Parts: sequence; C-alpha cells; structure tokens
Amino acid sequence: MFSHGADPAHDASAAGGGVGVSAGGPLVHTRFVWPHGGKRVFLSGSFTRWSEHLPMSPVEGCPTVFQAICSLPPGIYQYKFNVDGQWRHDEGQPTITGEYGVVNTLYLTREFDHINTVLSPTTPGSRMDVDNDSFQRMGSLSDGALQEGSPRISEAAIQISRCRVAEYLNAHTGYDLLPDSGKVIALDINLPVKQSFHILHEQGIPVAPLWDSFRGQFVGLLSPLDFILILRELETHGSNLTEEQLETHTISAWKEAKRQTYGRNDGQLRSNQHLVHATPYESLRGIAMKILETGISTVPIIYSSSSDGSFPQLLHLASLSGILKCICRYFKNSTGSLPILNQPVCSIPLGTWVPKIGEPNGHPLAMLRPNTSLSSALNLLVQAGVSSIPIVDDNDSLIDTYSRSDITALAKDKVYTHIRLDEMTIHQALQLGQDANSPFGLFNGQRCQMCLRSDPLLKVMERLANPGVRRVFIVEAGSKRVEGVISLSDIFKLLLS
Repeated sequence: MFSHGADPAHDASAAGGGVGVSAGGPLVHTRFVWPHGGKRVFLSGSFTRWSEHLPMSPVEGCPTVFQAICSLPPGIYQYKFNVDGQWRHDEGQPTITGEYGVVNTLYLTREFDHINTVLSPTTPGSRMDVDNDSFQRMGSLSDGALQEGSPRISEAAIQISRCRVAEYLNAHTGYDLLPDSGKVIALDINLPVKQSFHILHEQGIPVAPLWDSFRGQFVGLLSPLDFILILRELETHGSNLTEEQLETHTISAWKEAKRQTYGRNDGQLRSNQHLVHATPYESLRGIAMKILETGISTVPIIYSSSSDGSFPQLLHLASLSGILKCICRYFKNSTGSLPILNQPVCSIPLGTWVPKIGEPNGHPLAMLRPNTSLSSALNLLVQAGVSSIPIVDDNDSLIDTYSRSDITALAKDKVYTHIRLDEMTIHQALQLGQDANSPFGLFNGQRCQMCLRSDPLLKVMERLANPGVRRVFIVEAGSKRVEGVISLSDIFKLLLS
C-alpha cells in the first residue's frame, strides 16, 4: 500500500523485526506506542521501506496499549499503524500529508535540534507535501511521548482558541445546560446533619443546595467538605460535637459553627449571606467565571419571575464539567477551528506535572498509598484544596483515586459511628463503596480517568466532561506511573485567561 517516501540515507532497522541495519551512525532505541486499542496491531514505516509490518505487543497490565521497540539511527521517518486490517495514524503525534495519506513523523536525534535544519518542505527529492504547522510541532520522540525539548504550541494558536471559545460561551446561556429531564434535590437547613449525610449517600449526589423555608430562599450548599470537617471534629480531642448530637444537630447550626470555627465561608456564601448562584439567562462564560473565582464546584441555576427574587425555582446545578461538555460537543466536528484541540497535552502549558530531578522550585504531586490512613487522606485533601488525590503503589503507578465525594460511603450502615479515621485505610474506605448505586461508587468506569502525555487535548477534555470527574491523571504508557494531573479548573484557566 505504501512506497518509500523518505531519503534512503535515513532508512534504518527495527530491532527484532528482521530489517537490515544501515551502516554508520549510533542506533537509538525507540519505542513506538499505539494507545488506542485493537486486537492485532502492526507498525510499518519508511524504516521498513513500507514493505514489512512489524507486530506490536500489548503492554502488560494495559491491554489497549500496544508497543514495538526499534533500533534506529538518528534521522527522519514516517510511520503508520495497521489496526485490525485498517491503516491508522496517531492523531496525538506530529503528522504530514502526502500522496499516501496522513502519516506520523518521527524526528529522531540524540540532541534536540530544530527540524527545519534537517529537512524543509523544499528539500530536493522529497515527495511529501509537508504541513508547515505540523512540521513546527515536531520534536525528539521516545516512549511514544514528546520530550521536554519539544517546542510548545505557539501563543498565537492558544489566543485563537481562546477567542473562539469565548465567542461560543458568550453566545450561549445557562439554558443550554438544562437537561431534557432529571431531578434536583435540595435540603432544608433544619434537617439534622446525620439525616442529610444519609440522603446524599442514598441519592448518589455529592452536593445539595440548602433551602431556608423561613426566608423562602436558597442559602447555601452542603458538600462533601462539610462531612469531612464534621468527621474530623468528631475525632478531635475536646470537640464539642458528639456522635449523639448528629441526631439533632441541624445543617443550619453546623454552618454557623463552621463560620465561627474556620472564619470563612469556603466559597459557599458571600459575605452578605446570599448564595452564589446563576440565572438561566447568564452566559456560560459568566457562569464558568463564577465557579473559578469562588473556588466552588457547583453553582445552582435559579429562576424567579419576580424582580425581588422571591419564589425562586431551582432548575439545575451548573458545573465546569457540564460547560466543558457543551464545548466538546460544539467543537468536536470542527477541531480545525480550535488549533489546540489536536495538540498533545504535554506541548500545552497546562496542569501540574511531576518535577524532573534537579528541577528548581518543583512541587511534588500529592499522592496516597493504599495503606494510608483515612484520617491522613482527608487532611491532605483539605490542605491541598483539591477534589481528589491519586492512589499509587510503591512505583508510583496509578491504582485508584480518593475523592472528597467518597466520604459519603461512610453513611452506609452508619459506618462512621463505629470506626476511627486514623485506623481505617484508604483501601478499606474504598471497599465500602464497591456496591454503591451512586454514580460516584467504586469501579464504575469513571472515577479514575487516565490519559497519556501524548494524547490530544480533546481526549482529556472529553474525559473531564464526564459527570463526577474533576481530574484526569497523566500516566506513562504501560507502567501507569503518574506523570501529571490536569483538572477542570486547569482547562478553564487556559481557555478563559
């Protein structure tokens, strides 16, 4: 199907693939990765003269990722994957377009150099029509991922993307977030804390608006952070809140005690005691900015036909994931209008990454081990101010994640009444939710979202657009070693800056 399209001087061998090794020049061990699944995957390229298909093997523990290791001298190569009989290219890697369609490109060098000094679109003898934009994105490749020497996406491309996202968000309103059907649960502030704890668990929801029937207004939100702080108080020496008081201690009393104890509202209420909310007429950009500026995860969309806001109707709970879903749906079939969507996430100034050895001012990612006490995990969640923390093994390979919303699993069978947070491990705490009906229950396919650093931004955004997902963990192919974290707020800070 393919004929050789590169300079023969650059053709080389694949170790173990039966291809002859070209003489001269040091060989570089290079791993080609196909991370998009399939049953039988083969690799072919200019280094095999497109005449031989090298079998790729599934990575142990990650059956959707295939790899092949080749030994190649420095040079420029084109390659493509045959997946279950269909020729495919990896959209997350640099490409060029020629008479044989779109193929991936590899610029292999021991020391990073600008690609244009090696081969330009006008190089004599080149039969490929090179896409200049793709050409500028090329960098040294190893283990299927762009390395630190790779050029980052241009600021111009980021600004173009920001302008187009802003145009879309300004032209759409909260009405676009309303589902065709569904339910929204609110809690009366005079409900006992214990009862509200069980309601959230039984209904499978992490957050609920609070209703003050005396004032006829929605006045706040009850979130997993409230329960985390309550349970921590129960185990604090000298706490005035006992387990028995949970039977009668109301949400209203807890909120007032919380303000006095912590001296802040945790983004739930403004200083004038009015709930941070949105109307269905507000732009999606305005709603997103409210969420980012207040640091909360959810903004109720409330409608009132009265000018004074009386008789409010709760329509929906807006979140960044819902707004992101709208963005993905709108731009998915026109990714060319958003230059950053097909770029690998490692080439975009986005997220938090594990610092390299010797990197100045590097801040290590917060991680948990399975045997970490629940008390320590909750303290870390509060101190780090994040929604979830990855659980890793001794090699920092991702096993699972512990989120703030997982705390509601302790309501099952009143577990919180007969356990100590410092004696229960994270592993034991997660087992409580294995058979939960909540969409935030364990092993439901959504709680632990992973991507590779070579994956395009669109893939990461689509993962984050799933309900209940606040963070995507960037892992190394095969080993699942955590390399970075990208959160919902990271995406919107990039797009709305």
